[in-house]
Amino acid sequence: MTTMQDKETTGTLYVVATPIGNLEDITYRAVRILSEVDLVAAEDTRHSRKLFAHFGIQKPLVSYHDHNEQKRQEELVKRLQAGENLALISDAGTPCIADPGYRLIASCHAAGITVVPIPGPSALITALSAAGVSTERFAFEGYLPQKAKARADLLRKLNGEQRTLVFYETPHRLAATLADLVEIMGAEQPVVVARELTKMYEEFFRGTAAEAVARFAREPARGELVLVLPPSTQGPQMNVRDALRKLLNEGDLSRREAVKLIAREYGLPSSDVYRESLSLTEEEG
Repeated sequence: MTTMQDKETTGTLYVVATPIGNLEDITYRAVRILSEVDLVAAEDTRHSRKLFAHFGIQKPLVSYHDHNEQKRQEELVKRLQAGENLALISDAGTPCIADPGYRLIASCHAAGITVVPIPGPSALITALSAAGVSTERFAFEGYLPQKAKARADLLRKLNGEQRTLVFYETPHRLAATLADLVEIMGAEQPVVVARELTKMYEEFFRGTAAEAVARFAREPARGELVLVLPPSTQGPQMNVRDALRKLLNEGDLSRREAVKLIAREYGLPSSDVYRESLSLTEEEG
């Protein structure tokens, strides 16, 4: 029997992690919650129906993705406020990790709605756990930018980072990304490429950036990828000013030659490097 107190009670939003490949990785708790809630918000309902069919889950699904996020979150919050229990899932792995969902969760917190995480698979943590690199400190950068210049700019900014870096990448962009790594971070930059995690053709490639370029030129990658970059044993690259000072003080190169070399190495306009060299000369007399 429903009481007045029940009617005044808001529902709960469950943030449920689902398998990234192997369906056996789902937890008993996740299956139970998905079977008990009133509604499941999924990134791609067609994809999620296959998961539901496998586990015999018979609950209604609604789409929740980047293109309908604002409109859908208003609907979902109203249903939660009316007392319904809802679950949020992504296509694979843990929701909100390089996936839509955080705005819905923020709205729920603001409205006083309980949010409960149901932990499970994550490609990020799965890759790190078996990459064989230091995980004491790491930074997750999500998907690298699609445009070449934006990608190169980000990698330059991260060059010399002393934490392990983790990215998601797509197979058709991997070759370009690896080439950028060689140019910006150096041919000896350590690289781990984890692909098809938990699936039949799971693979961990470990080597240098140059070796990775050669390996994936021979056999183009397929499936979802996680790119792991441990700190280079060579340490951080010198900044532009220090590199210019070193070359100019050595005296083996002219200013023009030194500027050209530094501009190419750091991927910067020659005019910017030239102005820096003049500033350095003035400063040091």
